[in-house]
Amino acid sequence: MRHSFVLISITLLAAGTLQAAPLTLAAAQQQAITYSRQLDSHVAAADAARSMAVVAGQLPDPVLKVGIDNIPADGNDRGSLGRDFMTMRRIGFQQELTGSDKRSARRDVQLRAADKADAQQRATAATLRRATAMAWLERYYAEQKVALVTRQATQAQQEIIAADGAYRGGRGSLADVLAARSALVLIDDQRDDLSQRARAAATLLARWTGVTDTGTLSDPPDIDHLTLDTIAPDLSRESQIAVLTAQEQVAAAEATLAVAEKKSDWSIEVGYAQRGPAYSNMFSVGLSIPFQLDQANRQDRTLAARLATVGQARAERDEALRERDAQTHNLLDAWRTDRARHQRYDMELIPLAQQRSAAVLAAWRGGKATLPEVLLARRNETEVALMTLDHAASAARLWAQLNFLLVDESGVTP
Repeated sequence: MRHSFVLISITLLAAGTLQAAPLTLAAAQQQAITYSRQLDSHVAAADAARSMAVVAGQLPDPVLKVGIDNIPADGNDRGSLGRDFMTMRRIGFQQELTGSDKRSARRDVQLRAADKADAQQRATAATLRRATAMAWLERYYAEQKVALVTRQATQAQQEIIAADGAYRGGRGSLADVLAARSALVLIDDQRDDLSQRARAAATLLARWTGVTDTGTLSDPPDIDHLTLDTIAPDLSRESQIAVLTAQEQVAAAEATLAVAEKKSDWSIEVGYAQRGPAYSNMFSVGLSIPFQLDQANRQDRTLAARLATVGQARAERDEALRERDAQTHNLLDAWRTDRARHQRYDMELIPLAQQRSAAVLAAWRGGKATLPEVLLARRNETEVALMTLDHAASAARLWAQLNFLLVDESGVTP
């Protein structure tokens, strides 16, 4: 019995530990990937295109032809199928002979379409990871702000007690008590605002992960380092650029197909005709060759249109690459700036604000400063700490946009 109790206790403790495990950024992103249905749609599109590629590489289905020729239309043998010597019962097959180069080109169009669907899947995965990271970081820093203001509220309550004690002891004024209580009200109001933002951030994170209660968050990732080359980033692997590159390849494959389609598809037909018993049966063979009498206005124009589409796709990709390059360099510059500002606040302004609060508090206790001066110093310390978190959150958001910008060759974002 005792052993069973110990086992149950250990099991419950382990379950509680697993449930209370903080949610890491990587785990949240994996949940978002699993939860998303957008990826499934791209996978289905790629599978469909690859199936069609197999179809495109085959010859067309043969055509079975059956019929009766030369049935008498009038006279004594009208409608008879066996009395007139010219009446024949016929059976045959027709096969369209599509050239191997044309079938290969059609297959390549479908394979390039599958590659585009794969690129769209990778782009969607990158977008999901980026959006989930930003939601995770938004919630993390919102909760940090709530925790900061909560600590300030605790200090404000202690200051109310101190002010009330000083007033009762004749060492303070009622104005000091009222000022301390007003400061606490303002802090509570600020905490309510920050708590609402934290709940909104948690809701957004749940939208991506599909998990309503994600528990607590782990420590944030290292936002001071990027997988992206910060000097000369290679944006050819940027998710949307990769999609445009795949679209250009689809257009190029269609242009190659247009070249192949300038050659006509031949058709061959074989047949066997049965006549009356007094006459010989007949065997026939035929070849059909379409004449492209107006290539200039048909096949040539189709090819010109496909080549123009290739040029359009290439131009759109190049323009998007230039725009993304400019955006990325601006993001890198903003990320560096926010990191520097956060470091300045964290290493210089916060210690100065804390020292000032401590100095004013000591002066107040020694009767050389007023309580409003203490409250002002405390409020300044809180604002500096909140601004520090603002810069950290801004740098983190920029880090998320940059760090999950590219996809690797396996389709997994770094």
